[in-house]
Amino acid sequence: MPLKVNEIFFSIQGESLYSGIPCIFIRLSGCNLRCAYCDTAYAWDDGVHMTIREIIDKAGCFHCRLVEITGGEPLVQNETPALIHSLIESGYTVLLETNGSLDIRKVPSDCIKIMDVKCPSSNEADKNFLENIRYLGTKDQVKFVISGLEDYHFACNIVKNHCMNVPEGNILFSVNTKLLPPHELAAWILKDGLNVRLHLQLHKIIWPQIERGV
Repeated sequence: MPLKVNEIFFSIQGESLYSGIPCIFIRLSGCNLRCAYCDTAYAWDDGVHMTIREIIDKAGCFHCRLVEITGGEPLVQNETPALIHSLIESGYTVLLETNGSLDIRKVPSDCIKIMDVKCPSSNEADKNFLENIRYLGTKDQVKFVISGLEDYHFACNIVKNHCMNVPEGNILFSVNTKLLPPHELAAWILKDGLNVRLHLQLHKIIWPQIERGV
């Protein structure tokens, strides 16, 4: 079965522990959530159908061995795990960005998962499937988008009560700069002595006026 693909492009990795590294992005169409701050709503529906072979051939045009599968929410498509497996078999390091609401056990273990936990400002915090955290490996990462103090306290509580198996350096507090200045989040982290990683969306700093293909 083909997958519905919104776009495939080559850019600088802007989120995760791989931030700053050139990366191929495969943005799949469709999402089961409607986060208040979503910046990829164009991927909810638009896209073209491509076979796994066609996707891998397109990725091969960029001469890069790091690829991220993103969305939307990639796991709403049943063929996504097969795509991940095929990319790994083809010699790629594969990152998966997922919103954390769907079971990640079907994702190949060699895939590096970047899993969101939705905070209250997303209006989707009730969709979190926190059991997923138990299935994360040592290379996987947990990301919280922080828009204010309520989100911060929510994230701190999740870290304390659910992220015991996640390496401290793999917990990302990503600031929603439209609502929260980065220095305020940094001050909260320092005040509370948290061993989490303050995270900025690098691609939005490099290309602030471009919304797609970066």
